[in-house]
Amino acid sequence: MEQRDPQTHAIIGAAMEVHNELGPGFLESVYQKAMCRELLLRGIPFQAEMELGVIYKGEPLGANFRADLFCYDEVIVELKATRAIGPADEALLIHYLAATGMKRGLLLNFGSERLEFMRRVREY
Repeated sequence: MEQRDPQTHAIIGAAMEVHNELGPGFLESVYQKAMCRELLLRGIPFQAEMELGVIYKGEPLGANFRADLFCYDEVIVELKATRAIGPADEALLIHYLAATGMKRGLLLNFGSERLEFMRRVREY
């Protein structure tokens, strides 16, 4: 049985509020700005568009990517505004986790009628 994770649950709660307030139909950038505002209101520590380095065999490669949101200094959050989350979206999140050595990630999709979310935990 999966253990409750208060940090990812708090982020999902913020995303639900954003989706309830705005609904589907906006660009991803709108949802990102709304998420930043909601995370601030809820006191959830985050950084937007944070550059994360790719690690290979314990060493940084000098290659980076930008996480849409990086919360609690340990949760990568990828935002989408599409009809549905697909395998490519999930694969991207898994690759981000593997490349950075981070353990937890969330994929949040605001483009569907109901907020879609996917939580991934990587064990090393």
